[in-house]
Amino acid sequence: MSALKLPNTEREEGGTGSVALDTRELRRALGQFATGVAVVTTHERGGDPVGLTLSSFNTVSLDPPLILFSVARKARSLEHLLQAQSFAINILHREQEAISNRFAQSVATKWDGVDHRPGRTGAPLLPGALAHFECRCYAQHDGGDHVIFVGEVLGFDCEPIDTPLIFYRGQYRRLDGSR
Repeated sequence: MSALKLPNTEREEGGTGSVALDTRELRRALGQFATGVAVVTTHERGGDPVGLTLSSFNTVSLDPPLILFSVARKARSLEHLLQAQSFAINILHREQEAISNRFAQSVATKWDGVDHRPGRTGAPLLPGALAHFECRCYAQHDGGDHVIFVGEVLGFDCEPIDTPLIFYRGQYRRLDGSR
């Protein structure tokens, strides 16, 4: 195990009060936590679909049913998500790497040729996903260089497939089925 990386705790007068960390090393350390991969979807005001790959999906509460995810402030889709009244979370399976890669790009053509159907809230649902969570916007919070979205789950469905798309150390990984 490598040495513990302690932050520089000295503060500059008039500074923000945050500690100085090596962001490259922090990112590497955070990559030690394996996550699933999801695509959040909604519609922009003009009706066009919006989608963005994320690995920051999490459960907040069962009563009321709340989930959260975060989006970088520099993401092209952020403004549409901030204005959305509802959205869907599509949990991807291991054969959907191409979908994950497509929605991780900041291009206007990411929906070209992508099959989808409207859910109960109207947000696009991606076929073949392990699960869909259809949500209404419950809260939005400042998260530094990200915005944290909390959604109230209005409906969901789940496939009996046990092959999630996993992201670990900056790469897609597969579960081998062992415990």
